[in-house]
Amino acid sequence: MEDKTTTAQSPAPGCFFCGVAAPFFENLWPEASRDHFRNSRIEFLKGIRSIIDGRIAHLAREEKKGTHVTVE
Repeated sequence: MEDKTTTAQSPAPGCFFCGVAAPFFENLWPEASRDHFRNSRIEFLKGIRSIIDGRIAHLAREEKKGTHVTVE
């Protein structure tokens, strides 16, 4: 079961990136740069979601079975 008391900021035990690299980069870049990169990740994921939604819509369309013949 997931521990609900941890936050996105708390490092994972023994994780080099969470404990060392992430805090280093957080202090290296200005806050405005971090906001831009965060927003770009969000927009990237929205793009992926759009591709998936389009594919679902394409697959969900009902295919026409048979052909239409006009009878006189």
